[in-house]
Amino acid sequence: MDISTLLSPECATIAAPGLSKKRALEMISQLAGEHHGNLNPQQLFESLLAREKMGTTGIGKGIALPHGRLANIDRPIAVFIKCDEAIPFDAIDGKPVDLLFALFVPEDAVQEHLATLAAMAKTLQDKETCRALRKCSTDSELYALVTS
Repeated sequence: MDISTLLSPECATIAAPGLSKKRALEMISQLAGEHHGNLNPQQLFESLLAREKMGTTGIGKGIALPHGRLANIDRPIAVFIKCDEAIPFDAIDGKPVDLLFALFVPEDAVQEHLATLAAMAKTLQDKETCRALRKCSTDSELYALVTS
């Protein structure tokens, strides 16, 4: 899986301290909306919230994979955020989250959606990869590492 086909440089960012789970999901939605044509940030946010209501996307070890399906997109879109301070996220291990890989997919792209999430989860389960991501100090460094 080539993350650079899903993630634009503008959608990989280091978040300032003080985020909450809700604010992180809003930030993800805003970034995706700003950098991917005519996507409505509120609609993106609502798709993430709808998924979170089904169960947390915090997979543990400081990682969350928020995702949503949308009728008005024709290809998957990703956003990657590294938080300067970990945030409570209701993760399955109860620990706060500082790495968020968000994915928006077309409604009918179920298999692609699941395959992309599985591949990213596997990537982020690597301790060395996560350690390197957590050490990034610039957006461009973060993007280069997550897409390498």
